[in-house]
Amino acid sequence: MTEHKKRLSFWQIWNMSFGFLGIQFGFALQGGFMSRIFQTLGADKDAIPFLWIAAPLTGLLVQPIVGYLSDRTWHPKFGRRKPFFFIGAVLSTIALFLAPYSSALWMAAGALWILDASINISMEPFRALVADKLPDSQRSYGFVVQTLIIGVGTWIASNLPWLMTQMGASNTAPEGVVPDSVKFAFGIGALVLFSSILYTILTTDEYPPENMEEFEQEKKAKKGVFHGLNEIFQNISGMPKVMKQLGVVQFFSWFAFFTMWSFATPAITEHVFGATDTSSAAYNDAADSVGNYLGTYGLVSMFYALILSFVASKIKINRKLLHLVSLIAGGFGFILIYFITETWMLHLCFSLVGIAWASILSMPYAMLSSSVEPKKMGVYMGIFNMFIVIPQIVAALGGVNFLYKLIFGEAVINTMLLAGTLLILAGFSNLFITDPKATHD
Repeated sequence: MTEHKKRLSFWQIWNMSFGFLGIQFGFALQGGFMSRIFQTLGADKDAIPFLWIAAPLTGLLVQPIVGYLSDRTWHPKFGRRKPFFFIGAVLSTIALFLAPYSSALWMAAGALWILDASINISMEPFRALVADKLPDSQRSYGFVVQTLIIGVGTWIASNLPWLMTQMGASNTAPEGVVPDSVKFAFGIGALVLFSSILYTILTTDEYPPENMEEFEQEKKAKKGVFHGLNEIFQNISGMPKVMKQLGVVQFFSWFAFFTMWSFATPAITEHVFGATDTSSAAYNDAADSVGNYLGTYGLVSMFYALILSFVASKIKINRKLLHLVSLIAGGFGFILIYFITETWMLHLCFSLVGIAWASILSMPYAMLSSSVEPKKMGVYMGIFNMFIVIPQIVAALGGVNFLYKLIFGEAVINTMLLAGTLLILAGFSNLFITDPKATHD
């Protein structure tokens, strides 16, 4: 089927992926500042991963279901994936705007749950859209362009609270209240999220099912919730071998990044800046700086993706080897955070992390999309998300706290050592992937 698809230009691929800018605004604000909100509302550092648990649990349920439904959706005007883009955009925008106005921990945790569920509704169809629209020879290129846009979003969104402070917004607030700088940042993020997804909806057409009569017959023959769930479970049990091999890589990769999202703010504000009082100006300034440094990994992932997009458009690449090297580089970046002596060195650390992040957001999906039936692309992209959310659930249920204390000791900065070790293990796990169709363009 893929050989009949037209090769698209850079700007056509850019338009169909532009909604990821908004999605990443949501994820970057969520990943960079929800732990800060939790601490502001009185959460203990060791309780933070548990407060995050609703997010991956929601993704575990939502993405396979959304993928299954989007595979079976078609409207001549609205398409297959675009209705899910719009629904997710509306819900995400509301949740992102309201999150920093939480007045209690349970409200903030609930806002995170709704936000993550809503973003997931939009995100999975975006992954499937690349595989829907592009021939196999452009898959790596397409996912790398998505990563380029994600990098832009990560960098800008991670710096928004700092920028709001520079523009005069208050960066401190009474105890238990989120500062205005964070509230304004989340409000801007909500606006960008909705408008960027709407841009993709308005500028991108979708291919109809190849055999419309067969498609309609399958829809009529396979109705009902229980049939849908049964088919999802059948697809899980019959997943391609490459997906299982990639699952090992994904487990270590996303355990590492969940550790960063949960603990980067408390670890770095304490270890590097010596700030622990969450209502103090010193802590809030340090937390803004952490957001700035986290933005570095987004900025570097953008440039790395830009280089990869140029290379992937010109020559065939070895996806497995590229992913292996990139993950190991990111692992060393995390480990170096423990040893730095000057704050500017955090830019170097997170630059290495950015290399890994760019690869995580592109290479696994490129490898997977070459091994999946096109008509099941949505549901398999959703199922593949299991290998993202399961490690986060394990981490949130005590995996991070148990491992970093057991292996490295009690200090919270040791979470970064754990993240680095896991990312290096993820890199070497690529050696399990042997299918040449998956590993090469």
